Amino acid sequence: MPDSLSGAAPMFDLLSAGAAAWDVVSTARANPALLAQRQRQRLVELVRGAQSQSRWYARQWPADAARQPLQALPVQRRGELMCHFDEWVCDPALRLSDVQAFVHDPRRMAQPFLDRYTVWESSGTSGEPGIFVQDPAAMAVYDALESLRHGGTSPWSWPVPLGLGERIAFVGATDGHFATCVSVQRLRQRHPWMAGNLQAFSILQPVETLVGALNAWRPSIIATYPTAAVLLAEQAQAGELRIAPREIWTGGETLEPLLRRHVQQVFDCRIRNSYGASEMLAMGWECDHGAMHLNSDWVILEPVDDQYRPVRPGQASSRVLLTNLANKVQPLIRYELEDQLTLYAGRCACGSALPVMHVEGRGDDLLHMDARAGGTVTLLPLALSTVMEEHARIYDFQLRQCDGRTLALRLGGPCSEAPAALQRCRQALQHFAHVQGLVPLELLDETSLPMLRGRSGKLRRVLARAET
Repeated sequence: MPDSLSGAAPMFDLLSAGAAAWDVVSTARANPALLAQRQRQRLVELVRGAQSQSRWYARQWPADAARQPLQALPVQRRGELMCHFDEWVCDPALRLSDVQAFVHDPRRMAQPFLDRYTVWESSGTSGEPGIFVQDPAAMAVYDALESLRHGGTSPWSWPVPLGLGERIAFVGATDGHFATCVSVQRLRQRHPWMAGNLQAFSILQPVETLVGALNAWRPSIIATYPTAAVLLAEQAQAGELRIAPREIWTGGETLEPLLRRHVQQVFDCRIRNSYGASEMLAMGWECDHGAMHLNSDWVILEPVDDQYRPVRPGQASSRVLLTNLANKVQPLIRYELEDQLTLYAGRCACGSALPVMHVEGRGDDLLHMDARAGGTVTLLPLALSTVMEEHARIYDFQLRQCDGRTLALRLGGPCSEAPAALQRCRQALQHFAHVQGLVPLELLDETSLPMLRGRSGKLRRVLARAET
């Protein structure tokens, strides 16, 4: 096992950043053959490094794993990998207990771990949260992809002040070490010139407080989730939110066409959608023709059916297997994501040779609940999920709206834990409802019932009541 890498480089490496930026720019219009060559080279390097430095992969794979086709390697799942975290990672200085303590301390948000690593946690959408560690080289790749392919003028990550005159508001979950929130705080710490131009606004605060803060900030760009964009559009239509952003950036949830048109119409601005996850921040970007492109030079996505067999181009998958070619300290190779993905053959009219895809990710509902002052209050599904995970420590759940003041809870975990879990959820949700100005919230016990799935089989965590 090699010596610890913990003191080898700072959290931000200018040389890595420059090299990654040049690579992303130089391959922007590359032909498919060159993109495929880059992908193969990076895959071989990733597999060799994982086999030599990760005890987990060394035990699972044959000796000639780097010469095997990717499809011959076993599928990896979050729960099992997290149980073997110390064997999985390639730096022996990384220990799960230490990293967990780090992410559970809100004061450490976006600080370097072991003077080198950027760390964030994921939501528990698959039943268990994940913790992901990125070295400076991986972060340089994410930064370059986000800034140089996400529309070409983004000041979001790249150290050159491309958007110095912009006022960027991130509207999202700020109570945990989540990837986007960590990225925002990292930028503010790394680039002092951005601290006055980039602010985070919590979706857990009351709507009127959020609206008042945005009215005072007057952002020119909003980065948020699709459901949060709908909430802001509702407030703008009601005359409460009085801002005029020139762009809204969305991600983290499925952006439905009807939702997109509604938000565009209300704000009269461009919407730019992207696809990423805690496991790989910059997987896809949307071109001017409205197509979502896969960054196939740095990530491999395999659309598969329920038996993990590849599906044909143009056919929607049941799930997708991710291989992150940038992260070599915590290798993700054929890692299962619950998203449903369709990859298309042929080349986009925009000229990019990067593949075109359609993604069905999170599709939870906005809830309209009864307010103490009369009328209704809109609750965001990601705000409810954050309350459940960060305050009740419940990760595998489903909330179903029964009426304007009642939710029902179903759990995916062992029934023996249901009474204690129900009590924690009731306390956390009732406190959140009070802060949001709702009438007293009732939480029904449906923990003995199976969670509901849609026609596609995909599990939704927050369900609005059916319209009658």
